Amino acid sequence: MAVVKARRDTSAELALLEELKTAAAKLGLQVREERLLREVGYHARSGRCRVRDTEVIFLDRDQPASAHIEVLVDELAGRPLEHIYLSPAARALVERAAVTEVRQDGGDSPVGG
Repeated sequence: MAVVKARRDTSAELALLEELKTAAAKLGLQVREERLLREVGYHARSGRCRVRDTEVIFLDRDQPASAHIEVLVDELAGRPLEHIYLSPAARALVERAAVTEVRQDGGDSPVGG
């Protein structure tokens, strides 16, 4: 008997995921979906690393599309995307993540905050 995913990825999520992968590729980032190794005392997670001279974003194949989108949005935030087409929804996600990143790094904070 096959194990069924508890939550199915929507077509909108899958389309957004493909759009973000394409944007990453245009920036020279390689995106790979892999089953990330899990052993006792070792927890790999999705994210960016450098393999020789190439920046690679690894996405855990066992995670849902929404988790992949979150990783890609975080990696694209703050990168030069002016000359790369992104749908309004994708651009809003990336820009929101970039603003959040600036605030967490001690950048501009609200007055009195």
